[in-house]
Amino acid sequence: MKIEVLGGYGGESLGCRMTCLLINDCIALDAGSLSQALPIERQLLVHSILLTHSHMDHTNSMPFFIENVFSRAEKNIDVYTSQATVYAIRKYLFNNATWPDFTRLPNHLLPAVRFHELRDEVPIEIDGVRITPIPVDHLVPTQGFLIEQDGKAFLWSSDTGPTQRLWEVANQTRNLEAVAIDVSFSSDLQRIADVSFHLTPQTLALELEKLEKRVPVLLHHLKPPCVDAIREEVRRMKNPDLDFLEQGKIYTF
Repeated sequence: MKIEVLGGYGGESLGCRMTCLLINDCIALDAGSLSQALPIERQLLVHSILLTHSHMDHTNSMPFFIENVFSRAEKNIDVYTSQATVYAIRKYLFNNATWPDFTRLPNHLLPAVRFHELRDEVPIEIDGVRITPIPVDHLVPTQGFLIEQDGKAFLWSSDTGPTQRLWEVANQTRNLEAVAIDVSFSSDLQRIADVSFHLTPQTLALELEKLEKRVPVLLHHLKPPCVDAIREEVRRMKNPDLDFLEQGKIYTF
């Protein structure tokens, strides 16, 4: 299983691209920077998008990506996400007011985009990759994903505050190679993190007490103004299992 980090941040600034991973060159996990991080030729290889939730830093590039590929792709783009996120994308994004409705273009029989609704903990398989949505705790309905292929597993938290089921799944997954967990704000902004359902290094430490095994824990979704402060706080934690999800890096499991 190959996972390329196209964008690993919870906002956008010079050097910080919004959340988007690429699985095996053809499946996007979120679409915060899908069109910005890949040349058109590589965008054409992407046939499926997994959306964790509806917030802009996870969907921002999807309209531009669809526009780039819909007339050149061999088939439609399949978007897999929860019922709540399908509703939000249809109402607020592909609504012909904000952006053309590519679920009906070029026509309703052969649309550029097809939605497939994901139910919590009901796995699906795409190109030999098994994906199980896991509910996490965020401002809007949000799913993390357990991603498995060839006997290896990678657990993606998406955006979350303190949560429970994600860690239960981590503890039950014998072939777990790594967990990626949201750490959006520095601890001096704990109140903002709490009301927006994100983690800080302070609450991360409490969450890690729920993890019953030693695996690499990759931190992602840092807000650009907080990057330096978060890195310093994590350094002071002196936990050898902690690292930062590195934008531009390819992880192979």
